[in-house]
Amino acid sequence: MPHKTKIQAEDGQQQLTITREFELPLELLFRVYVEPEIVEQWMGTKVLKLDNKPHGGYQFETSDAQGNVVFRANGTIHEFVPNQKITRTFEMENTPFDVQLEFLEFTKRTDDTSLLTMQIVYRSVALRDQMLQLPFAQGLNMAHNKLQAVLRPVH
Repeated sequence: MPHKTKIQAEDGQQQLTITREFELPLELLFRVYVEPEIVEQWMGTKVLKLDNKPHGGYQFETSDAQGNVVFRANGTIHEFVPNQKITRTFEMENTPFDVQLEFLEFTKRTDDTSLLTMQIVYRSVALRDQMLQLPFAQGLNMAHNKLQAVLRPVH
């Protein structure tokens, strides 16, 4: 079964373009990225901080059954335009990956569908390619599928 989340990675470029059309109204899709309770549901991680405004920031954390932190990510929000776009940095702590820059754009398709376009810029082509060696595409597609499933009953 093909992934609904599409990842475009051009050779020699240090960026990715990710697109996904959702069967969700634009306002609801945007809420998925800005309301901590919803973020926790579809990402499966705890939201420690989510300050949605220019110069705001966020921090996510996931622990195993014994309470050991297995994933922590944080970033700074540089631009925040409700129902349109979020520009932010993203950094996974305790990993070999550098900070990346993310441009998220939200576009209304119809009253019941919307498009998410993410452009992610890495420090180097090598770091981008290293990320693509991981099950990144599969994980992102699974997260987006869960996002769609979590919110489907809401509207």
